[in-house]
Amino acid sequence: MPAVRVFRSSPRWYLVPVRVLLVTFIVALLSFAVTLLLGILGVLLAAKLRGLEPNLTVAYRGVALPAAAITAAMVLVFSSYMEIRSYRQSKTLEGMEHLMET
Repeated sequence: MPAVRVFRSSPRWYLVPVRVLLVTFIVALLSFAVTLLLGILGVLLAAKLRGLEPNLTVAYRGVALPAAAITAAMVLVFSSYMEIRSYRQSKTLEGMEHLMET
C-alpha cells in the first residue's frame, strides 16, 4: 500500500496579523451588536419604570461602545497569542517533517 502524501502549504508569517485583525474586528462587531441590544432593552426598561422618555444614546455611548472596545482589546491580545503560537508550532512541525523526509 503506497504512502499517502498530504500537501500542506508552508505557514506564512504575513497572514498572522491579517487573521488577528479579522478575528478582532468580527468579535468586536458581534459584541457591539449584542451589548447594543442589551443596552437598548435596559434603557427602555429603566425609562418605562421611571416614567421618562428613553434616551437611547446612552445605550450607544455608555454601554455598547465601551464594551466593544474592551472586548476588542482583549480579543486582539488573545488572538495574537494564539496565532503566534500556532505559527511557531506549524514552523516547528514543518521542520520536523522535512528532517524525517531526508
